[in-house]
Amino acid sequence: MNPHPRTKPATRPKDEPLTLDRTTFGHRLRTARKRFGWTLAQLAERSGVSITTISRAERGQLALGYENFTALGRALEMDMNAMFAGAGVKPEQFDGPVVTRAGKGVVYRGLAIAYEFLGTTAAGKQMSPIVGTVHARRINGPEDFVRHAGEEFAYVLSGEIDVHFDNGEVVRLARGDSLYFDSRLGHAYVSVSRQLAKIVGMTSGESGHMKSAREAPALKPARKTVPAKKTAPAARGRKG
Repeated sequence: MNPHPRTKPATRPKDEPLTLDRTTFGHRLRTARKRFGWTLAQLAERSGVSITTISRAERGQLALGYENFTALGRALEMDMNAMFAGAGVKPEQFDGPVVTRAGKGVVYRGLAIAYEFLGTTAAGKQMSPIVGTVHARRINGPEDFVRHAGEEFAYVLSGEIDVHFDNGEVVRLARGDSLYFDSRLGHAYVSVSRQLAKIVGMTSGESGHMKSAREAPALKPARKTVPAKKTAPAARGRKG
């Protein structure tokens, strides 16, 4: 009998989602930046994300919010799926339906929401579906509001949330409620129920209709036309 039995490596339970930790995500960011040969300052200039934030994210010291990782993804020309695909999984163009089994999405814990990204094996898809657990409990300041191009949809699976907008509006959503809005408006999700709320969310790029409406010149009010005054016909002279 072997006095030192070989221990089996720890395995992840089948129902446990794959978690993308900060270190792995940071390594992907740094690798993508180095591929372009950019410094931190150059990436900051192109993405609008501060040098400090990028540096800390690359070192796995900071979780990014949705606005920042989408801005970095655009600057680095990284498909959202490539950013959040599981280890060793390379997203590919899809020719048919893409199935994500229950609990098999890729989880990334952001600043306010733990995102479970779905359909990460499909490269170039037009929508980014997630199941989100809202762990934020309050708004700490203006920096908590997220803004990004496109449209956003949220459906509450359980619990209750408040969706705060930077214009002062607050929308309370309970289980079964949903919300659709222009995501260029600053917004922030907060759980207000006893248990953390869970939502299904969807973001998309700016639609053609939205872009046309935004870029269209403002219509000038039509000028009022004043009808010309009728003049009395000249009196005809009488024949003598």
